[in-house]
Amino acid sequence: MSTALVWFRRDLRVHDHAALHHALKAHRRVHCAFVFDTTILDPLPRRDRRVEFILRAVEEVDAALREMGGALIVRHGDPVIEIPGLAAELGVDTVYANRDYEPAAIARDAEVKRRLASADSRFQDFKDQVIFDRAEVMTQGGTPFSVFTPYKNAWLKRLVPADLQPWPVEDYADHLAPPRDSGPLPTLQDLGFEATDLGDLPLPTGMSGAQSLFRDFTERIDNYAANRDFPAIKGCSYLSAHLRFGTISIRQLAAYAHAQSSRGAATWLGELIWRDFYHAILWHHPRVATRCFKQACDALRWDAATDLFAAWCTGRTGYPLVDAAMRQLAFSGWMHNRLRMVTASFLTKDIGLDWRQGEAWFAEKLLDFDLAANNGGWQWAASTGCDAQPWFRIFNPVTQSEKFDVEGRFIRRYVPELGPVPQKFIHAPWKMNAAEQAACGVRIGHDYPAPVVDHAAARGRTLARFRSISEY
Repeated sequence: MSTALVWFRRDLRVHDHAALHHALKAHRRVHCAFVFDTTILDPLPRRDRRVEFILRAVEEVDAALREMGGALIVRHGDPVIEIPGLAAELGVDTVYANRDYEPAAIARDAEVKRRLASADSRFQDFKDQVIFDRAEVMTQGGTPFSVFTPYKNAWLKRLVPADLQPWPVEDYADHLAPPRDSGPLPTLQDLGFEATDLGDLPLPTGMSGAQSLFRDFTERIDNYAANRDFPAIKGCSYLSAHLRFGTISIRQLAAYAHAQSSRGAATWLGELIWRDFYHAILWHHPRVATRCFKQACDALRWDAATDLFAAWCTGRTGYPLVDAAMRQLAFSGWMHNRLRMVTASFLTKDIGLDWRQGEAWFAEKLLDFDLAANNGGWQWAASTGCDAQPWFRIFNPVTQSEKFDVEGRFIRRYVPELGPVPQKFIHAPWKMNAAEQAACGVRIGHDYPAPVVDHAAARGRTLARFRSISEY
C-alpha cells in the first residue's frame, strides 16, 4: 500500500481540501500532520490571539479526522526538519500540501522538497487558497496585471463552473491512516504561549465557526454593497480570519457569491477577487514584501517620529475615527476594512511615516494578517502600490468620519471618553470652545488629546514629498 502525508498549513478544514483529496485518491494510506512552526512562533509575543485561533482550529480538524477514521499528527518545531523526518518515520512516498505564495513559505517548501527528494520521497502542492494563482490570469500580452479592474474582468471571463467545484474528500475517507498513539494535542502552555481574550470576543473559531459566520452573512449579503463602508453597521462577513487560516474554502464562498444576482453579492465577489489579485502580485513581484511596487517610490523620504507613531498605535492622535479604529484593532485583533484605509492613509499622509511601519504593526496585531492583502492594502493607501490611491488624493480623517460614522456611534463605542461630546463636535472635538468643553466634561488636551498634526499642513507636506520624485 502506497503511503502519503498531507501537511496542513493555511487550510485547517477537512472538507473541500485540494491536497487531502488528491492524496486520498492516489494512495491507500494517508496520514495528516500539522506543524506549529517555531520559525514563525518564536518571535511572537507570548499572548497572541492567532496562536489560540490556530490551536482551536487544529483541535477541530483532529476531531473531524477521527470521526472519518484518521487523526492529525501535531508537531512543534521547524517544518523543514519535522516534515521530512515524519515522512521518513511513516515510510511516506509523497508529501502533499496546498500552495503558499509568500516568499518565505516558497523558500521553506523548496527546502522541504529538496530534503524529501534526497530520501526518495516527493513533494506535491496544489492550488487551494485562491481561485486562480500564479500565471493563470494574465494580460493578452502574457504579462501580469498591475491594475485591478482589467484583472477582475479577465478573472471573470476565465471562470468556469469547474473552478468553483469542491474537492470531494469524503469519497476517499476510508484511505485515512488510523490514529497513531502520539499523545494528546499540545496546549497553549505546551507551545510556550498564554491564554488571550479570544474567548471573550464574538468570533467563533474552527470550521464550525466559519460555517456559522457564513450562514449569518448569507442573510445579509444582498445589503453588503450598501452597508460595507459603515463600521457601526453589521455589514461585513467577518470571515477574513477564517479565509486566512483556511477554516472555510474560498471555492464555497466564491461559488455562493457568483450564483447570486444581487449587487451586494457581486460587490463581495469583487472583494474575493481583490484577494486573488494581491496574491498574484506577491507571487509575480516578491520584492513588494519589503519594497514599493512602484519602484520610483523607493526614493520617497519619509519622516521619523516615534512619538507620533506611538500615538497612532495607541489610538491617541486626536482624530476620533482614527483613534476608534486603532483601539478596535487593539481590543479585537480586527479592523473594519474602510478604517484600514483611513488609518493607513493617516499614518502615511498625515503623520508622514513609512508605510512599512504601519504594515508591521498590523502584521503583529491583526488576527487575519495575510502578507499579500496587508502589503497590498498598505501600498494602496500609501500610493506606492499597484492600482493605488493616486498620491494627490488624501483622505481627510474628519470628512471620512462624517461620511461613514455619521452619528459617531462607532467612535463612542471605542473612544468612550468622547461619549458626552455633542453630535455637532464628535468628529472634530477640538473645535469646541472652553465653555462647550466644560459643558460636556471633556477637556481637549486633558481628557482626550488635541490633534497631533494639522491635516491641511500635513497634506501640503505629502504633496511635496511625492512631487520630489522625478517621475511625478
